[in-house]
Amino acid sequence: MRSLQDEPVALVTGSSSGFGLLICIELALRGFVVIAGIRRMETAGKVLETAEQAGVHTRIRTVQLDVTQDSDVKQAAAYIKDQFGRLDVLVNNAGTAYGGFIEEVPAEVWLEQMNTNFHGMVRMTQAVLPLMRERRKGRIIQMSSISGRIGFPGYGPYASSKFAVEGFSECLALETEPFGIDVVIVEPGAYGTPIWEKGFTQMSTTSGLPYQAMLDKVLAFSQKSAQQGGDPREVARLVAHIACLKRPAFRYALPRSTRLTIRAKAALPGRLFQKIMASVLGRS
Repeated sequence: MRSLQDEPVALVTGSSSGFGLLICIELALRGFVVIAGIRRMETAGKVLETAEQAGVHTRIRTVQLDVTQDSDVKQAAAYIKDQFGRLDVLVNNAGTAYGGFIEEVPAEVWLEQMNTNFHGMVRMTQAVLPLMRERRKGRIIQMSSISGRIGFPGYGPYASSKFAVEGFSECLALETEPFGIDVVIVEPGAYGTPIWEKGFTQMSTTSGLPYQAMLDKVLAFSQKSAQQGGDPREVARLVAHIACLKRPAFRYALPRSTRLTIRAKAALPGRLFQKIMASVLGRS
């Protein structure tokens, strides 16, 4: 009988809720030992309770992991190397979502957004690459977004961070391919996860500046999209499926509406696509 030491190992960042928690469960159901990276360890109980309900609690380990902290990232990588000697899959999922109009978003918000969504992802990737490279095997799954392909008013900080993830991932894929390491990007559209509640409900505009009407439309659009969004488990199942594929594609976008929007942007003249997006916003 195989022990857990012989099973494939996955690390998922941002595992306390949303996509991260669901991805942990789906990977465990598919036979992975899952290291659930959690920024606030007081939420570990929720993760383990959810895992127990799914019947996979013996396959999940929780570790303190704030991807904005070098010490957490290094300790998590060292733990995996010491305990398992391998890492088969890294899911860079940790992220925040800050909204606001570019003229009004303070510099510290831009820094915080990039530090988590981009620099945190870079830190984590750099920390585990040596372990994957030495084994000449591994897969890095990057949780991007439709906002990494298409900009939208009020999403400037978040979209900028996800566009950065996309470019980084294209470079990384070419650099790591000779060492047997795959890179895959997942681009979800609107799904009802806590990330939007945490970030976009705090959006506001300065009195006297001409953004209030557009802000109202953006908030209405965002709220409607979240309410009508699909089941987040669809994304988690896709990530787990990608983790098990022999030869995955480089990009996966879902749901179908997201794929259609991305294709429309590629096919249409830029100004026409912007007019269409503005029209969609105007109908919110």
